[in-house]
Amino acid sequence: MGKVVVGISFEKAGKIYYFDPDGIEIEKGSKVIVETARGIEYGKVVLEKKEVSEPELVAPLKKVIRKATLKDKAKHEKNIQLEEEAYDICLKKIEEHELPMNLIEVEYTFDHNKILFYFTADGRVDFRELVKDLAGVFKTRIELRQIGVRDEAKMVGGLGPCGRIACCCKFLRDFDPISINLAKKQDLSLNPAKISGLCGRLMCCLKYESKIYKQLKEEMPEKGETVKLEVGEGEVVDRNLIKQTVKVKVSEGELIEKDVEELKGIDKV
Repeated sequence: MGKVVVGISFEKAGKIYYFDPDGIEIEKGSKVIVETARGIEYGKVVLEKKEVSEPELVAPLKKVIRKATLKDKAKHEKNIQLEEEAYDICLKKIEEHELPMNLIEVEYTFDHNKILFYFTADGRVDFRELVKDLAGVFKTRIELRQIGVRDEAKMVGGLGPCGRIACCCKFLRDFDPISINLAKKQDLSLNPAKISGLCGRLMCCLKYESKIYKQLKEEMPEKGETVKLEVGEGEVVDRNLIKQTVKVKVSEGELIEKDVEELKGIDKV
């Protein structure tokens, strides 16, 4: 037996969490107030009502409290302003304590029950005195959370090597494991500078584009294969999966570029 839920996210391209709509009429794009493990939160409905099986749910399934009111929206906007102020204060405190950490982002829970400070560092950082200082300033619970470089890129944003907005902060909600084999299978240069994203790790698109590259390769001859052309036999020495072209070296050392469509019907040797 399934359960009717809505999918809610708390940040742009953030993870999606299921909540019980509790009979409230909620449309996709609506802003809502929900209770989470961190307290009361302000989120956006990104998945309309649907039925999911029990194994897909994380128990206990919490309920949507209400659709956000104008007062809730004003408070959310005020929190964003407070986060900017808290960021500046924390930066000064980090400098005072001479801590080897890089502050990335600050997040208030909607009910001000907690303030989260996200940072990166090369190793472990003893920030106990910093937490005490911040708690004294803000008079609420303080949490410092160390994040990785991929999370940092998602929060900060920027343009990828392709010139487009980084996938992680545009639409990718989760990070999948990525191996160098994906680059090899896509005939890409293994130069780290060409296959790494803003975070310095292998680009996320290597993973979600792999199926497309696999389909493109199915229509193309492998490097080293010999094919018959109008001018004679030649060896495939290079191929461009995106352009769907191959370079064929003929007997006299001449390189001939051919579209894959032109090779169809030509026998392989």
